[in-house]
Amino acid sequence: MSGNTTRRNFLITSVAVAGGVVGASALQQQAADTATPPATMLERVLGRTGVKVPIFGLGGAGQTPLSWQGRERDAVAIIEKALDLGIRYFDTAAGYGPSEDYFGKVLPPHRSKIFLASKTDKRDRDGAWRELERSLKRLNTDHLDLWQLHHVSFREELNTIFSSSGAVKALEEAMQQKLVRFVGITGHHDPQVIAEGLRRYPFHTTLIPVNAADKHHPRPFLPVVLPLAQQKNVGVIAMKVPAYGRLFKPGGLDGMQQAMGYSLSQPGVHSCVIAAETVKQLEENVNVARAFQPLSNKVLAAIEQRTAAVWEDGTFFRAWT
Repeated sequence: MSGNTTRRNFLITSVAVAGGVVGASALQQQAADTATPPATMLERVLGRTGVKVPIFGLGGAGQTPLSWQGRERDAVAIIEKALDLGIRYFDTAAGYGPSEDYFGKVLPPHRSKIFLASKTDKRDRDGAWRELERSLKRLNTDHLDLWQLHHVSFREELNTIFSSSGAVKALEEAMQQKLVRFVGITGHHDPQVIAEGLRRYPFHTTLIPVNAADKHHPRPFLPVVLPLAQQKNVGVIAMKVPAYGRLFKPGGLDGMQQAMGYSLSQPGVHSCVIAAETVKQLEENVNVARAFQPLSNKVLAAIEQRTAAVWEDGTFFRAWT
């Protein structure tokens, strides 16, 4: 396909024709037993995007119906409930199974009111472009609010991304053509790689693991990425907040209040994305987000201490590449 205008018109026409993760399952009657939380969530400006987003968004991956084949009914119910509860940040990726398709069946009528993010794991320009075209069709939209490089793990990948035929070219062209508003980099393997990416290119956002077990890892994300992100006014979205529920194992945290409270109290973190196994779990997580109050340093230190015995299980995703 040649020509910027041609590509954009093709995508818009095609769309027109087409028409972290465990929440509170290990938790918690506790959330349900507390007083009714506020009706709305705190919002924060997502770095230099200038866009205000709620502190909690719905993730489209994890061991949940949103990324499982044959679970459309359950996935649609969760997405519809998210909209009802006022969630406006929706995060997915080309590699999350049918997730984009499920979102594309529900979100289009609400498109102007939501912040929609997806990702590509392709490192070359042409491969990334093909995934963007596919993502837009599946999501049934003519643009993404945020398009991210997915799970960047090694320095060698950065060299490919920033080469003359690398994926960064697709990101720039997509922004020029207004198919994408903002661009970001994500990863959960090596904080130095994410930091190097932020130094090499003015990404608008980064999606990184932010949880209470990270402090105990030999190569923690928070002290490496967060100061740099703040310096560059990069929007930071937290993932792996409850580590797929593993932080709630015996000897760990009490529940999502501690897990989400810890992540959202870190300086420079603007929002978090967590998937949901059920509508009930989503409702519980939203209640926790609505009731969020920044935690004191003393409380944060106590939460970190509670993960000391479970940190290896709580950072298992660091081995993924």
